[in-house]
Amino acid sequence: MPSRNHLDKVGRIRKKKWTEEAMERALMEVKSGRCTVRQAAKEFGVPKSSLGDRVSGRVTPGSRSGPAKLITSADEDLLVEFCLYMSKHGFPLTKQQLVSFASSIYKRQHRRVAYSKLGQTWWLNFRKRQAKNITIHPADNAVRGRTTCVRKEAVDQFVHLLSNVMDARGLRDKPQQIFNCNETGFQLARKRVILPKSATLGYKPTQGSKDHISVLACFSAAGEEIPPFIIYSKAFPGGVCYKTQGPPNALYGWSDLGYINSDLFKKWFLKHFLVHAPKERPLLLIFDGHKSPINLEVVEAARNEDVVLLCLPPNCSHILQPLDAGLFVLLKQRFAALVGDGSASDTHFAVSKKEFSGVFKGTYQVAKEEEGVRVVKEGYRKCGIFPLNHFSTNEGNLMPLSSVCPAAGASLYTSAQRVHIEGDLTAAGPSS
Repeated sequence: MPSRNHLDKVGRIRKKKWTEEAMERALMEVKSGRCTVRQAAKEFGVPKSSLGDRVSGRVTPGSRSGPAKLITSADEDLLVEFCLYMSKHGFPLTKQQLVSFASSIYKRQHRRVAYSKLGQTWWLNFRKRQAKNITIHPADNAVRGRTTCVRKEAVDQFVHLLSNVMDARGLRDKPQQIFNCNETGFQLARKRVILPKSATLGYKPTQGSKDHISVLACFSAAGEEIPPFIIYSKAFPGGVCYKTQGPPNALYGWSDLGYINSDLFKKWFLKHFLVHAPKERPLLLIFDGHKSPINLEVVEAARNEDVVLLCLPPNCSHILQPLDAGLFVLLKQRFAALVGDGSASDTHFAVSKKEFSGVFKGTYQVAKEEEGVRVVKEGYRKCGIFPLNHFSTNEGNLMPLSSVCPAAGASLYTSAQRVHIEGDLTAAGPSS
């Protein structure tokens, strides 16, 4: 990869010293017959060869010199607008994420190309072209032990952003249009067997043999549900019984580790959330974007459907995530009772992959009952999301940005640099 200094040096050497206006005036003089190409080039200070190319028609007047752009100006503007949206909604992009999204745009235009040509050179040139719009800052230091302490400034900034969005979109008194989606996991342990106590016959479970299953749940502040998204690890269970025995209208998917990822979140949002969400608009969807990074297609669809995507700040989901604050505890308790483990504190449940959806159907029923609806609403109230109440957050869980929590010790780490976009919140379009 060429270095930044090398590209800057080449840019200084090859920087053109003429303007398009001068080239246009020289071209008009030649076409009118008042000057030759040599005379017009000398008079207006433009290269004779470049002027000759435009006179002969080999180069279209007004076109840029050099190789063709890897992505069009319109798509690059869309990429900047996407960065603006993400940054202003709580999830500034890293350099790697931005290049990845740009590569997705490139592959849409060049479907027959096996790989993207966008790399360090494109990134440096993109930064130079967008110097007035983007700036690079290191991400804030974060504490690994999120239950120990959370930055107060991050919570304050999120609540301020949430308040602005609610006021701008008229959502203060519309709980049925405010949604929170969150993921909870179930670790499926092997069923225990009785064996002789012998060194040769002792039972030792193989590392990584446990199956992990995640459930992405989504509820409004009024307690109304979007059917759950069940995510298996490695592959689907055999047969179709896991679908027929599961919760009504549930969505199913799988990933290598059994957790939500960018592709699965896109599948859920486009084919499930937008299908089952209420028809009233706008909608507000609050989620942990650092766990399930969204992509360009999701943002485009959200803006077209008038859905505001709002990401929670990192390490704050346990105090700002309504479903974490109540419903998930109730689900784990009900699931443990149905399985017979006896306690929700034991996160390893002796149930097979095929049996999970059937057991979870009985578990999930509690969310539709009066108790479940009350717990969901209480979770929103506890987190101060609805009704919006900044003072509901437990100050004992917060710390100032300039201080270091004693219990954290040496657990502080610096995240990757992130791309922040300068601009107004309203510049992101309909769903800003």
